[in-house]
Amino acid sequence: MFRKILTWILVVYVLSGALLYFFQKKLIFHPIVAAADHAYHFDVPFQELNVRVNDKTTINAILFKAEQPKGIVVYFHGNAQNVSYYAYASQYFTKHGYEVLMMDYPGYGKSTGALTEEDLYADALQMYQVARTHFSPDSIIIYGRSLGTGIAAQLASVRDCRRLVLEAPYYNMTDLAMKMAPIYPYGFMLNYKFPTNEYLPKVTAPITIIHGTDDRTVPYESGLKLKEFFKKGDSFITISGAGHNNLKEYPLFGQTLEGLVK
Repeated sequence: MFRKILTWILVVYVLSGALLYFFQKKLIFHPIVAAADHAYHFDVPFQELNVRVNDKTTINAILFKAEQPKGIVVYFHGNAQNVSYYAYASQYFTKHGYEVLMMDYPGYGKSTGALTEEDLYADALQMYQVARTHFSPDSIIIYGRSLGTGIAAQLASVRDCRRLVLEAPYYNMTDLAMKMAPIYPYGFMLNYKFPTNEYLPKVTAPITIIHGTDDRTVPYESGLKLKEFFKKGDSFITISGAGHNNLKEYPLFGQTLEGLVK
């Protein structure tokens, strides 16, 4: 009887691991697709951009405009929906003279192409190059939220900027997966590593991290571990009681963001 139970446990373990491996893309990414002719509507002036990377990849992005712009925020959003859901973030910057360039990942909104970790880094670099056509590095803020924090950190590790801002970041994807179900060798299983912890030591710009203590999606402890890579001038903003998707409801969140560009 004991051997049968042990066998069933092993079978369930292996099958569950196989499902996690083969369906990891669907578990990580939750896009909402928009039709190619969909018309976006926002409360602030904006311009829709389509950046053709190659024959299969076109990155769709929204440039939220500011009057007499003095800088730009290159914004990488979370794993769900598309730019429409994250447009609220632009308000903290545009009213202080910073434009916001927000891309959709391949398969999100109107963007097309392969959704691999390396392709995401390459697409992010394309957005940086768009920003550089009008602004110098000391006027560019690289911003990542949730999933986008790993992408933002990688970009800031290879390109200069005024500041790197990470909202609800993870140490790396392996660490995040281990906190959710610590029974598999995720280091071998994951096709998406996003090793934020490896990128931060290479970032020369000041770093600001914002994280809520009650975050159940990306645990506060995962983001807090990144403090070990801080240098002089970096800051970690703790928002007590905030979760993953309601940071904007806390005054400290808006005050922190606006304080970076005032």
